[in-house]
Amino acid sequence: MAVRSAMPWPLRWALVAIVLGFCAAIGLWAFEFGKNIAGIEDTQVQDLQRLQVEVKTLQSQLAFVKDERDKAIAQANSASILMTTEKAAQERLSAHIKQQEIENQKLRDDLGFFEKLIPTAGTQGLAVRSIQADMLNDRQVKWQVLVIQPLKNAPEFNGRLDVTFSGFQSGKPWAAPLAGGAQSIKLKQYSRFEGVFDLPPQTQLKGISIKVLDGTVVKATQSIKL
Repeated sequence: MAVRSAMPWPLRWALVAIVLGFCAAIGLWAFEFGKNIAGIEDTQVQDLQRLQVEVKTLQSQLAFVKDERDKAIAQANSASILMTTEKAAQERLSAHIKQQEIENQKLRDDLGFFEKLIPTAGTQGLAVRSIQADMLNDRQVKWQVLVIQPLKNAPEFNGRLDVTFSGFQSGKPWAAPLAGGAQSIKLKQYSRFEGVFDLPPQTQLKGISIKVLDGTVVKATQSIKL
């Protein structure tokens, strides 16, 4: 026979209530702790999504800026090409104008040259017309002369042109031919001959004399005083 001490029922119920309360407290704490953890993860996910959206927005803005930059570069290149083309066109136009001026001057020279071509009545055979001399500088003179055959169906002439320059050198009379001597010429109706003569130092040019030679025979001659 055993003797046991019996716990009163109120104490038993109190102990059960304490145990249940403790379990409930533990469960509530676990719930709140899990909720807090879940809340932190949700915030991180939301921040990540927000950052992704901002990145996409920035990428779109960057793409727009790149497009605008490319358009600006393309426009600048087009403007540069246009300016280069215009500059090249202006240079070509300027060169063309200069060439036209040279040709016009040549035509004016020819016109002035041929305006003096008034055939002498009864002239037969060769004739020397329109001797011109222009000083290029103190030491050079450009000369021009026209030789004509005022005949219809004139035969070709082959001869020499003798040009002699005269004046004063250091106060004394002076004369000199072309540096290479008389030059060979060939013509039918007419032909213009020209050249540049270098004057010696301290020389004043006063006249030019032209002779057309057929061998040793003088076929035509003319002189001018300057």
